[in-house]
Amino acid sequence: MPLYDCMLLLKPTVPKEALFDLIARVGKHVYRRNGVVTDLKSLGTVQLGYGIRKLDGRYYQGQLLQMTMMTPPSINSELYYLNKEDRLLRWLLIKHRDFKFKGGATGEVDIASELRDLRSVLNDGNMNIEEEEDDDDDDEEQSESGENMN
Repeated sequence: MPLYDCMLLLKPTVPKEALFDLIARVGKHVYRRNGVVTDLKSLGTVQLGYGIRKLDGRYYQGQLLQMTMMTPPSINSELYYLNKEDRLLRWLLIKHRDFKFKGGATGEVDIASELRDLRSVLNDGNMNIEEEEDDDDDDEEQSESGENMN
């Protein structure tokens, strides 16, 4: 499953309870699609570069939230119910392009095998470093003992 960032720009007058309700609603929608919300950041109130006119006024600032989620690609077309949300000024879904996620034929991942692969890579890297250090030590010992290489 790809990794997405969902940016939500809310009206500055939205109370925290309504904010938590909206986050829970999006999170439940992701969960129903077998996805996972991995991170949630509140960037606070931000000044906008231009005013947004939304039914009941013109807004020059808003509350910005970032939800990072791992979900099926169909989520993009399923989040359009946010267009009718009166608490939101704008929303945007951004896909992480550099994220590589290995999965089996069914899309499931064997975490134990992933950890084994990671452990073997780390161990191989550490062993190479130790071997190089040992080789350097041997060269220094030979030069200190006064042995000639000729």
